[in-house]
Parts: sequence; structure tokens; C-alpha cells
Amino acid sequence: MTGDHYFTAQPASEAPAREIEFSVADRDYRLASAGGVFSASRLDPGTGVLLRKAELPAADTSGDLLDLGCGFGPISCVLADLAPASTVWAVDVNARARELTAANAVRIGAGDRVRVSAPDDVPADVSFAQIWSNPPIRIGKDGLHDLLLRWLPRLAPDGVGWLVVARHLGGDSLQRWLTEQGWQVERYASQKGFRVLRVTR
Repeated sequence: MTGDHYFTAQPASEAPAREIEFSVADRDYRLASAGGVFSASRLDPGTGVLLRKAELPAADTSGDLLDLGCGFGPISCVLADLAPASTVWAVDVNARARELTAANAVRIGAGDRVRVSAPDDVPADVSFAQIWSNPPIRIGKDGLHDLLLRWLPRLAPDGVGWLVVARHLGGDSLQRWLTEQGWQVERYASQKGFRVLRVTR
């Protein structure tokens, strides 16, 4: 046993290779995964709800998009595939997750448009037209709040954030907290116990 979590920076656990298949917007994806990353053996149910229920970028969407907590890269790859004029920043503290996301971006032909980065390596002057996240609830409420307070202010003035949070893990209380911080927050959809939140200025 190790003390690794999916938010461990340098996982020491074994990394058995896996293939994850899923479909979004009538497109099929087959991505590489491995142990030591978030939802290593399947598309996370919350991520699946987010990708089915949120408003996916149009083909002519441009600018910088952020996948916050990218894991092995399912959101990054879908965004890059659907919006070929955009640049997708795939951010994760987990080095193994970043490696997988970079490899998966190459798999779908978007290696030049997915910029995989540790959080501290994203240039401070980059703002985002969209922020997408199945945020790491397991880091605790304080850590989650700090994470969102760091990244949501980097939304462009007319930007939109899409978050998915399980109701039983605090989806409704997170919506209230974000509203208290001055954000406009809409419960855009609910499915399978998950809340999809649309966040704007």
C-alpha cells in the first residue's frame, strides 16, 4: 500500500496501463489511463455527466480553455476535438496524469493544441474563455475553495465556468458559497446525483 492519491504530485504506486472508451456528442474516444490518477479504470461518472449536460464548445470556439484537474485527459481531449480553433490548458498537480493527457492529446491529433501544465507553470497573463472542472473534492473544503478562488478569477469577462459536483459531496453548498463570493451560479443540470454548475461573473 502507498499513500498515493490522485492529487499526489509524483505517484509512487504501480501504473498498470488501461484503455478507457467513451462517447461524447456522437464522437468515440479511446484514451490511455494508468493507476495513480483520478478514475483510472473508467470515465468518472461525474465527468460523464458534465460532458453530456454542459454546453460543449462549438466548432468555431477560439481562445484559451482550461481543464482544471485534468486527470488522464478526457475533458481536455473532448474540448480540443470539438473546438479545433482553441487552445486547451490541461492542468493537474499529478505528473502521471499530465503525461497521460499529453499522450492522449497526441492520440486524437491535438498534441499541438493541448498545453499540459502543472498549476504553477501556467503563465499569469493567460485568461480563459471557458473553465471546465470536475474538481478534486477529496482535497477538503478549504483546499477546494482555495483552488476555485485561484482559478475562477482568470475567467475572461464574458467567460463561463462549468463545474460538476456530487450532491452528497456538497454540490449545493458549493453553489451557495460561490454565490456568496460574488459569482453568478446556475444549477444548469442534475443527473445521477451530480450537479452541473454554470459559473459567470
